[in-house]
Amino acid sequence: MTQPFLSSTSGAPQPPSHPASLGTRFLLWVDAVGGYLVCMDNEIEIGQAVPNNSIHLPIIADLSRQHARIRREGESYLLEPIAAVAVNGEKLNHTALLSDNDLIEMGAVRLRFRQPHALSATARIDFESRHRTKPSADGVLMFAESCVLGPGGNNHVVCRDWEQDVVLFRQDDRLCCRATTTILVDDRPCERRAEIRLDSRICGDDFSMSLEPL
Repeated sequence: MTQPFLSSTSGAPQPPSHPASLGTRFLLWVDAVGGYLVCMDNEIEIGQAVPNNSIHLPIIADLSRQHARIRREGESYLLEPIAAVAVNGEKLNHTALLSDNDLIEMGAVRLRFRQPHALSATARIDFESRHRTKPSADGVLMFAESCVLGPGGNNHVVCRDWEQDVVLFRQDDRLCCRATTTILVDDRPCERRAEIRLDSRICGDDFSMSLEPL
């Protein structure tokens, strides 16, 4: 595995205590912006947040336990209805291709599907209704190869007060971050890119964010 590019006065970086492996979920808290449930799998199940219901996207709402699936195939996403689902007001009876800005309706739950960045297949799911996930998050990220955070309007997470983009990306079976200037990853100075953990905190001159394992 490629070693992270780190520089630190305290010596070589220690192995991550909570490595961000593929096929997992975590919470991404971006200070002064919001919290996002990040799903690393190619497919997620959406359903009701009830005890012993092991799904990727549990929503506190009147839904079936398994209500729908979204699957990524390359740069495309397919929506499979299990219970009643509509897209842009049309009832869905079969697996269908999702497009950027589609409105997914499951009863009173309304979700906006976004693929905002032309150079990344990562998708974002925003809540148009007042429903939330459990644990609570402002939105959901279906992580492909990279996720861009920063001031640009086409970023996956728009952080208008930031001066630079920060990119989270897959490298082998790990999660890494990249920036154009020196940032701190878990209090260690980081030049350009570094491996991050599921409990990492990433800070710059004008931003900070943290990961929380689930």
